[in-house]
Amino acid sequence: MSAAVKYTLGRIGLFALVAVALLPFRLDLFLTLMIALLVSMALSYFLLRTWREEFAAQIAEAARKRKEQKEKLRAALAGEDETPEPAKPAGEPAKDDPKP
Repeated sequence: MSAAVKYTLGRIGLFALVAVALLPFRLDLFLTLMIALLVSMALSYFLLRTWREEFAAQIAEAARKRKEQKEKLRAALAGEDETPEPAKPAGEPAKDDPKP
């Protein structure tokens, strides 16, 4: 399962768990949901730390790959992707040079 899916489902699960735990207190529904949101945010910071770090690493890796692909594309469009020709010894005419 993807790190993003695990983290998202964990956050939703914590929110639902806290909201259900607050139902017996008979508070206004909006107030219950706001308290559940705030408490689940705080709990997820501590309880879902490993999943959050996995998710962040996954995003960083995707960003790194995208940056590499972007640099390769820019180099290809600029004509820099060609391999340089080996240096010719002095005094030897180049293949493209016209004969004098």
